[in-house]
Amino acid sequence: MRKSTIYLFILGVAVVVMAAIASAGVAVSAQNSNSSTTNMNMAKPKPKPWRHKRTAKPATTGDAAMATPQKRGKCDPTQQEQTDLSGTYTGKMKHGDEPMQDATLTITGNSFSGTMGGQTISGRIVAVTTCGYTAVTIMHEGHPRAMSLRAKKMGDNLMLTSVPGEPEKIMFTTGGGMAMKGKPRKHRAKGKPKTGMMTAPAKTTP
Repeated sequence: MRKSTIYLFILGVAVVVMAAIASAGVAVSAQNSNSSTTNMNMAKPKPKPWRHKRTAKPATTGDAAMATPQKRGKCDPTQQEQTDLSGTYTGKMKHGDEPMQDATLTITGNSFSGTMGGQTISGRIVAVTTCGYTAVTIMHEGHPRAMSLRAKKMGDNLMLTSVPGEPEKIMFTTGGGMAMKGKPRKHRAKGKPKTGMMTAPAKTTP
């Protein structure tokens, strides 16, 4: 009876020891598994989020950029200069299909007056020069619309002509030879071909 009790006690202690060893092994294995999983997770690089590049906007947008004229050479079409055509000019004027008539035109600042045959004219005038081109706008008194002309001024001479597309055809030119006529070409006289010395005919004896 006593031996069996001792045997059972030893057996119980052995079972407890084995159970403790087994649970310790399970705990170590679980810890190692967690450690390896943690190390694997730390070793994997995190994917970087995709970033979409923004396309740069053009510096100029809209119709304003398209309408801006481009500078060519030394001429800047955006630079306009008001031109003073003040003076008294005597010459010839043609209006529409009428024949050329003697005319006198007096311009003072932005006002003008003149005579064409027996007719008197007056009104407002504005001239603006851009890149060597002088545009003129004339508004006759009593007329509902303005006229677009081009001016060429050289010294005391003035020429005014209607621009293409202007329904009112007007031309005024002073007597200083401002009309757009080409200079006559001078033909060079052709030199006569040089001829050699004429030899006297040989005398023949009868």
